[in-house]
Amino acid sequence: MKLGNKTRAVITGAGSGLGRAFAEELASRGAKLLLSDINATGLEETASRARALGAGDVLTQTTDVRKADEVERLAALADDRWGGSDLVINNAGVAVGGPVGEVPLEDWRWVMDINLWGVIYGCHAFVPRFRKQRSGHVLNVASAAGLISTPNLAPYNVTKAGVVALSESLWAELSATGVGVTVLCPTFFKTNIAKAGRTSGMAKAAAFAEKLMDRAKIDARGVARAALKGVEDDALYVLPMADGRWMWRVKRVMPGALGKVLGAVGRRFQP
Repeated sequence: MKLGNKTRAVITGAGSGLGRAFAEELASRGAKLLLSDINATGLEETASRARALGAGDVLTQTTDVRKADEVERLAALADDRWGGSDLVINNAGVAVGGPVGEVPLEDWRWVMDINLWGVIYGCHAFVPRFRKQRSGHVLNVASAAGLISTPNLAPYNVTKAGVVALSESLWAELSATGVGVTVLCPTFFKTNIAKAGRTSGMAKAAAFAEKLMDRAKIDARGVARAALKGVEDDALYVLPMADGRWMWRVKRVMPGALGKVLGAVGRRFQP
């Protein structure tokens, strides 16, 4: 699927970080953008940047992806303004960390509602439309955490593994329909997800994660660019970072060995 000035793209979580990077990258190609986020201030800043970069059209809609009707309104708005959409990027996400049994159930529900149900709602709203027009692409933002389950991040891992499974299932279902599916699985890059997340007794681990993000060789724009190339190549998986690709390979060959290494690393950060 070629992404350019004819592309009608819908992005959730567009108010900052990776969502903003997607908006900027697509805007530079002249795409039409429907941007959504729960943060209206950040959303308008992204919209302003997208217009300055040459987006063909920019719409904004404050959206809570935990609510199916609000996500459905995004799809309906694209229908009303553009006669449909070509690309949905289910990007909105948060982080929750801590040992199982110590993470409050409220935090489990919060991360599940946003990271998993938000993506489910996005697919539920847009996939039938794509099927009907026999074109379009779903880009779901997961994480390497959905492929490699690190300790003390179980709530986050569970949601991202669910996004991977959903994407794989959709890819098989849609294989003969003209509709594409890509799942993005990055490791660390600079974003505000750790600062906006919730942790239970894992201050050392959160600080270490922020340090890794600051040291990352690829930024949000680079991750977005890699993901969009995956869309254009009709790739199911996109793992932009070498460390993520290598750990995934090791897990498939020696899952027990990788589990022991990750367990030892995780114990270093336990209180």
